[in-house]
Amino acid sequence: MKKASIRENNIQDIVLNCIIYFLLVAVVLVTLYPFWNIFIISINDPVDAIRGGLYFWPREFSLKPYITVLTDRNFVDSILVTVKRTLIGTPIAVLATSMFAYSMSRKDLIGRKFLNIAFIFTMYFGGGIVPYYMILKNVGLINNFWVYIWPNIISVYNMILIRNYIQSLPNDLYESAKIDGANDIVIFFRIVMPLIKPILMTVTLFVAIMQWNSWFDSHIYTSSQNLKTLQAVIYQLLNKYDTKMMTSAAARMSDAANKNVVTPDSIRMASTMISTIPIMLVYPLVQKYFVKGIMLGAVKE
Repeated sequence: MKKASIRENNIQDIVLNCIIYFLLVAVVLVTLYPFWNIFIISINDPVDAIRGGLYFWPREFSLKPYITVLTDRNFVDSILVTVKRTLIGTPIAVLATSMFAYSMSRKDLIGRKFLNIAFIFTMYFGGGIVPYYMILKNVGLINNFWVYIWPNIISVYNMILIRNYIQSLPNDLYESAKIDGANDIVIFFRIVMPLIKPILMTVTLFVAIMQWNSWFDSHIYTSSQNLKTLQAVIYQLLNKYDTKMMTSAAARMSDAANKNVVTPDSIRMASTMISTIPIMLVYPLVQKYFVKGIMLGAVKE
């Protein structure tokens, strides 16, 4: 009886493991295949891609979409602007938000409860785009690179994550540091910052992705082409090539015969790959901190 019971349990475990692995493989395929499909379309000949039927491998290899995108001067300049805003805006925002979170984590802060409510209120209610635009204009940030940096320094959501993580640290650390004569600045930089590295890396990822993918502020608050970000220029490129495809049928047939057509879809796929790959390369570097940071930063209120 015992052997039969053990054998039955082993069979159940095997069946359960098979179901789990099947579901995991299905999730991986559903997650990765759309990206893979974008990639093979981006490296396939644009005219041939119009036929469809590209599922696993390109039929006619071509880098024409990438060449077209990367030889566009505005596109290259936009990459530099986006890289610049990400490299400058991310560390400034993380440092300012973490200092803000440390202050809000201190129980001896005067008016702490009121301030928490006031800042959380801003997460749900805002003044609207027009008053915000007027404020930015009055402080000289319209058509200014720093419009990408200063308004995005503080995020209340990120502050709450960091604050909750800091509150999970034992109070004995602060008491012993103050006995040794350390002030809040020393405590923050020498004790708190090294201990909250997981949540800092998580917030860094959030801010970097926001800076890299942002396009609305570039579209609304800048008119100079030299200040346009990558996502804003991708939007312009798509409109540009959509307009080109609205030419006469004879012109499109002539271009197709000579294979000179770069379709909006091929431009879309190539630009998507170019804008996505940097984030994909960065994510594995902070992935090990992500789960720990987001869990500890979110559960304690």
